Amino acid sequence: MTTSLDAYDLKLLAELQRDARTPQSELGLRVNLSTAAVNRRLKRLSDEGVIERYSAVVAPEALGYELSIIVEVEVESERIDQLDALKRSFQACPQVQQCYYVAGECDFVLIFAVRNMAQYNELTRELFFENNNVKRFKTLVAMSRVKVGLDVPTTP
Repeated sequence: MTTSLDAYDLKLLAELQRDARTPQSELGLRVNLSTAAVNRRLKRLSDEGVIERYSAVVAPEALGYELSIIVEVEVESERIDQLDALKRSFQACPQVQQCYYVAGECDFVLIFAVRNMAQYNELTRELFFENNNVKRFKTLVAMSRVKVGLDVPTTP
C-alpha cells in the first residue's frame, strides 16, 4: 500500500489512535481543519485501507481473561496448503488475539488471552497436538502487561 500521507493526515491518525470517539468537529479544531475536510480525509483514509477499523480496547480481566500467553510454533511442513490451513485455524480461534507468520527459529508467534491454564491446555490440544503439521510449540506466560497496543507511530 503506497498512500501519500501529509501532516494533516498524520495528525488526524494520531488523534484517532488516542481516542476514536472524538467528534469530527473536535478533530478539526485539534488539527486545524474544517469538519468537512476532516470527514473527507477520514473517508479517504478508510477507503485506502490506512484506517482498517474502529474498535474499543477492552480490559481482558474485566471479561475474565486473566492470562496472556505468547506461543512460538514450529511447523513440520511449509507446504502452502498446510500453512494456509494452520493460519485459518488460528484466525478462527477467538482466544488468539494476534498471529504472526515469522522468519527465524519458529514459524508462527501467537498471543492468546485465556481465562486460565485449563482453557489454554484445551486450546493446545485443539490447535497444536491434534494438528499433524505442528512440530513443536513453546509457551511463554506473561507475568504482567507492561505495554499493550496496536498504535502505529505517526512521527519519525
